[in-house]
Amino acid sequence: MLDGLDDIDWARLGHAYGSADDVPGQLRALLDPDATVRDEALGELYGNVFHQGNRFEASAYAVPFLLEMLTDPATPDPAAVLGLLSALAIGYDEGVLPDGFPVAEYRRAAEGGRALLAAKPPPWTGSDETQKEYVEYLYVESLSTADQGRLWAYVAVATYDAVRAGVPVFRALLEHADPDVRLVAAYLLAWFPEEADGSVAALARAVDAATGVAATPGEVATMLVSSGLLDAAPDVRWLTDPRPLVRWGAAIGRARVLGAAADAATVDEVVGWASAASGEAPDEPVEGEWVPFLSGDLGGYAALALRQLGPQHADRAFDALLDRLPTVDGDRSLTLLNVALRLAFPDGPAATQPPVDALTPRQRRLAEELSRSTEPWLIDGVQFGNVTELVGGYGLPGTRDELRAYLARTP
Repeated sequence: MLDGLDDIDWARLGHAYGSADDVPGQLRALLDPDATVRDEALGELYGNVFHQGNRFEASAYAVPFLLEMLTDPATPDPAAVLGLLSALAIGYDEGVLPDGFPVAEYRRAAEGGRALLAAKPPPWTGSDETQKEYVEYLYVESLSTADQGRLWAYVAVATYDAVRAGVPVFRALLEHADPDVRLVAAYLLAWFPEEADGSVAALARAVDAATGVAATPGEVATMLVSSGLLDAAPDVRWLTDPRPLVRWGAAIGRARVLGAAADAATVDEVVGWASAASGEAPDEPVEGEWVPFLSGDLGGYAALALRQLGPQHADRAFDALLDRLPTVDGDRSLTLLNVALRLAFPDGPAATQPPVDALTPRQRRLAEELSRSTEPWLIDGVQFGNVTELVGGYGLPGTRDELRAYLARTP
């Protein structure tokens, strides 16, 4: 396995830290029988070819070897390989949910990027490791902002297309003996709308098979959401499944396809999960009760799906979001606030801080809830700068104390 790995001039390819000459060893280490060795290599690959959500020149070159691993039954941890491939394909899924991967938009953004990448000098390969990244960095910084965008968009699309070549493999893995492999394979299929016909059919077969095998609720829910992201609405029968997570997946998938025409049962399920009552995952994932979307934030995904249900449900949606707001922090708070602020400020962020008496009822309710609640402002117990920036971007004070003082100015 991995024939041809050494035929690539990895030293001339760049990743997050310069020359990619360390990638072949990291790929080989994914096949090591020692789990500690594999975990270390996986972490290194995430840092190198998928650094903070970014893809690099070497990323697309690594993908065919990862796909080859998935075709060999001897590969020790295929679910981990699938997880890395999903990251390489789309980055963090929070950037493309709830609507799915906008591949046409990405392809337009990448136009002209191939030539810019070809003009990049090879990265540093000297003995001073501290200098490895700077040759590539200086070239990119010399480009205009528009050209930088084209270059990185092309790199992302090239990596995406390399992963797309594995879609037939992912479909086949829906029948794998390991439920974790089946789950991540179903998740990966969601991101390739250009392959939707074959993938929807494969997911439909897998969902039907799930009624006769010991499929986990997480698997079934993931298949239903992936079908929805590929424009195939899950059957309404799944909304009456006794497993809450399956009902969640059915409702999310149906909201994606049906939108404002969604039936009452779908709307009720989405709104329920977006509220505090059932939108929280346990602190420790329960086996079989986890989905990969949005890192398992079921309530957060439901909050995003509220946007698809149309303005006729806006009041219920806003009530659900405010109900859940005091219970979340960190990235979950950021997800929820993005939706709540859009509902409260339908015309977009305020250019300047509005007078307190000029706030609309929704804006006032959101501000008051934020002034009372501690958790939404925090991440790991400290002020979350991203929340400060988000709230401040809508013209409201960016800390809880400042917001309380602002609201106290009421005439």
